[in-house]
Amino acid sequence: MRALVFAALLGSTVTATAVPLLRCEVEQGGRTWQVETAPVTDPYGVRPLDIDGKFRFKAVMVGDERQIEYVKLYAYHHTRSKPVLLHQATYLAPLVASEPTAPPSLSGQHTVFSPWLEREMRYRCTLREVAR
Repeated sequence: MRALVFAALLGSTVTATAVPLLRCEVEQGGRTWQVETAPVTDPYGVRPLDIDGKFRFKAVMVGDERQIEYVKLYAYHHTRSKPVLLHQATYLAPLVASEPTAPPSLSGQHTVFSPWLEREMRYRCTLREVAR
């Protein structure tokens, strides 16, 4: 069963009339941020989003309109000197949903905690196709 699911994920492509869009919802301190990410060829050019001065969140989808190579999600704790990586998740050739009403969750829900002051950030992401 796992081999079948993995093969389906590796072979996923996007139709010619739609482009993939990664949508993430980030929650921290009672506030919610919506992050939308399109495919990029250079993952290093993607800047992290500041989450209330406490965390940073970065969603990277590498590929093009026809094929997604991978998705990486990063959660950082924001310190005075530099951001500290708390969590990094990688999804290889993810499955894209063509139904906008009920896209499958790509990441499930992740919860990360800062090493100080017991702060918490939650995020979840879906991957879908959108018409151009």
